Amino acid sequence: MSKGIFALSFPLAAMMGTAHAAAPEMSAEEMDRASAIYFQRCAGCHGTLRKGATGPGLLPEDTQEMGQRRLESIISLGTEGGMNNFDGILDEEEITLISKYIQQTPEEPPEMSLADIRDTWEIVVPQDQWPDEPQHDLNWENFMVTILRDRGAMGIIDGDTKELVTEAETGYAVHVAKSSSDGRFWYVQGRDGRLSKIDLWMDPPQVTAEVFIGIDARDVAVSKYGEWKDKYVIGGGYWPPHFVIADAETMEPLKVVSTRGYNTEGEYVHEARVAALYDTPHAPTFLVNVKETGQVWQVDYSDIDNLRMDQIASAEYLHDGFFDSTGRYFMIAANFSNKMAFIDTIERKLVSLLNTGEIPHPGPGANWIDPECGPVAGTTHLGQGLMTFWGTDPENNPDHAWEICGTVETDGPGLFLRSHPDSPHVWIDQSMHPESDVHQWVMVMNKETRELTPIHVADRPIEHDAVALHFEYDQSGTEVWVSIWARGRGHQDDGAIVIYDDKTMEEIGRVENLNTPTGKFNVYNRKSKWQRS
Repeated sequence: MSKGIFALSFPLAAMMGTAHAAAPEMSAEEMDRASAIYFQRCAGCHGTLRKGATGPGLLPEDTQEMGQRRLESIISLGTEGGMNNFDGILDEEEITLISKYIQQTPEEPPEMSLADIRDTWEIVVPQDQWPDEPQHDLNWENFMVTILRDRGAMGIIDGDTKELVTEAETGYAVHVAKSSSDGRFWYVQGRDGRLSKIDLWMDPPQVTAEVFIGIDARDVAVSKYGEWKDKYVIGGGYWPPHFVIADAETMEPLKVVSTRGYNTEGEYVHEARVAALYDTPHAPTFLVNVKETGQVWQVDYSDIDNLRMDQIASAEYLHDGFFDSTGRYFMIAANFSNKMAFIDTIERKLVSLLNTGEIPHPGPGANWIDPECGPVAGTTHLGQGLMTFWGTDPENNPDHAWEICGTVETDGPGLFLRSHPDSPHVWIDQSMHPESDVHQWVMVMNKETRELTPIHVADRPIEHDAVALHFEYDQSGTEVWVSIWARGRGHQDDGAIVIYDDKTMEEIGRVENLNTPTGKFNVYNRKSKWQRS
C-alpha cells in the first residue's frame, strides 16, 4: 500500500457515500468533489460515517426528510448553537453539492494495519545530518509554531521580530502541535493522517520524518516522563479508530491499538475515535481520550510490548482537555453530555463530573487564581455565549473543588480561552457565532472583578469571512497573539496574527499575509504547558 493513498485521501466517494434510492442523483465526479468537501469541513464534528458527535448525525433517514432547500439554508447561514456559516467559505454550487451528498448512504473507509502504516514511513533528513546546535542565531525558544490550516503547513514565526521564518510542509488542517521536552522538535498531526516531526534548530526549520497513522486523524503527544523522556510519540486516528505509538526519534511506527469498544451505557461503538492525546506529568502514561465511548484510557508506555491500559469511564463525547496547575488532574470536555470530566492521573480514576453550559469546549484551557475560590480553570462553550469556571484544588479549597465557581456571559459561542500566571486577564474568543459582528470580536475578563472588555480584533473592513480565535502568550508572558482566520473564497492568504499588550489590551503589532492561521504554540510556554496555562 503506497503512501500516496493516504496523502491524497480526500476523494473518498467510493468509500464514504453511495447513491441512495431516494437521494438526489449525483455523478461519480460530483461524489468525489463532495467527499473532499465533507472530509475537509464536516467530518470532524459529524463523523466519518456521519453518525454525529459534537454535531448531529447526517444520515439519509434524517437529511432526506429535511430536504435540499433546508439543508442548503443551514449550511449557508450556520446556527447560533455553534455551527459556522459556510456561505463565505463554500460557493453556491459547493453548498448545493454537499447538501446532496449528505443525503446519500455513507460507506465505511478501509482499515489500516501496522504494515500499511509502516509503508508510509519516510525519513526526510537522516539523523546523522541533524545539527548539534542551532544553525541560526534566532531566539528559537520564542518561536510561534503556527498552524496554517488550509495551506497544509506550519508557519514558524519569530516572536522577537514578528517575522515569518519559514513554512514547513505538513499534513492538511493540523489540529495541534506538541513539543519534545526541550522544545527543539515539534510533532504535528494533520487531518489527513500525516504525522510530521519538525526540527527548529535547522536553518530553516524543516520536517525530518513523517508517517501516516490513518486516513483521518487529529492529535499527538510525546512521552516526557523519566527514562522514557522523548522516546515515544503517539498519534490518534479518527479513521481507522485507533492509536499508533512510534519511535519519537525516527518516527518508525511500533504499535497500533484499536479503540473500538463499549461506551458508558454498555453499547458497542464501531467508530470510536481518538479525540485528544496527552502525556501525564506524574507517570509514564499517555491519556487516550476515546470520543464516542466516553472513556479516558491511561496507557502506560513503560513497556509497550506488555501495554497496560486503565479504561476510565466518564461521559460522551470526549473532545479537548487540559491539566490543572499542578499537572495531577486532567480536565476534559464531554461536550455532548454538557459536562466536564475530571481525572486523577496519579490514582488513575474519575474524581468528578460537572454540568456546565451547552457543549463545553476549553481548547488548550486556562488556569488562574480566583479571589473567592482559589485555583480555578475554565471553558468556553460551542452551544452558547458562556464561560464557566470551577475550583481545581481539592487539598486546600475542598468546598470549591470540581464545583462551579462562576460564569460570565459573552456575545456568542467560542472555541478557546487562555491565560498566564502573571496576567490579570483571561482571553475568550467567540469564534463559533455565525455573525461577523460577534466572531471578529474577543472578550477579555479581569480575574479580580470578572468584568469583560470587548476587543475588535479584525478592526478594519474585511469583506470576506474572517474569524478571531485562539490565544497564545509569548515567552515573556506580556504579549497575547490572536489569529485572524480568513476563510473566505480567494482570501485565504489575507489571514493575520494580531499582537496585544496583555496589561493594556492595546495592539502592538501584526504578522500579516498568512494563509488561514489558527492555533499557535510558543516553544517556551509549551515545553511545560500545564505549568504555564
